[in-house]
Amino acid sequence: MGKVIALANQKGGVGKTTTAINLAASLAVLEHKVLIIDADPQANATSGVGFDVRNVKSSIYECIVDDLPPEKIILNTDIPGLDIIPSHIDLVGAEIEMLNLQNREKVLKFVIEKIRNNYDFIFIDCSPSLGLITVNALTAADSVIIPVQCEYFALEGLGKLLNTIKIIQTRLNPDLEIEGFLLTMYDSRLNLANQVYEEVKTHFQEMVFKAVIQRNIKLSEAPSYGKPVIMYDATSRGASCYMDLAKELLQKNNMTKRKNPEKVTE
Repeated sequence: MGKVIALANQKGGVGKTTTAINLAASLAVLEHKVLIIDADPQANATSGVGFDVRNVKSSIYECIVDDLPPEKIILNTDIPGLDIIPSHIDLVGAEIEMLNLQNREKVLKFVIEKIRNNYDFIFIDCSPSLGLITVNALTAADSVIIPVQCEYFALEGLGKLLNTIKIIQTRLNPDLEIEGFLLTMYDSRLNLANQVYEEVKTHFQEMVFKAVIQRNIKLSEAPSYGKPVIMYDATSRGASCYMDLAKELLQKNNMTKRKNPEKVTE
């Protein structure tokens, strides 16, 4: 059964989508079967793995609102082992349409349960809000990765997010865990970045990933080509950072053994 991980932070521009795309791609390169669910109406994860959003006929919206089977809209990316359930701007209206649904906080969970056994990891790229879709993502997830930008207002709003997680743990998903805080857009040359790094480490200690995502021009360029950075420039610092994160995540979940070890011949 695959592990479901939401990427959440109501603050925009902290690296949620960048992390969803590149962490998923790195795990796929390491021979794991991975699915991205694009739960953001901006659909940046969809375009970031090479799909023109204007040509997307069915999306996560149809799964949530019209009960369309998810296997019918899964798209295969150019990376073997990496699939995506795309998003669409229509998702903006989904929260209103979900208000009258029974178990409206668990609609996405029911969708994911239908395909969960087909993947090792399922990543949900959340929108920068704490609305009903994000609540659905956190209710469906086993854990949450919280990207934290290494800038002045990094910790602003984290309290609200953590309070939301606590409410969901109490009322909807008692098994939800924090997979870790991920420091993004780190520049060691800046005193401020180092201060934020130390502050986050002091606050959250062992809950902070050792892997840190450093600022990297290739990482910024890759989405415009519709590619994860590992496909755009595998030798870049950005690709290396996300590969380190992927390996750390596997180690944390006791999944470091090779999936298809070669037979030893005498």
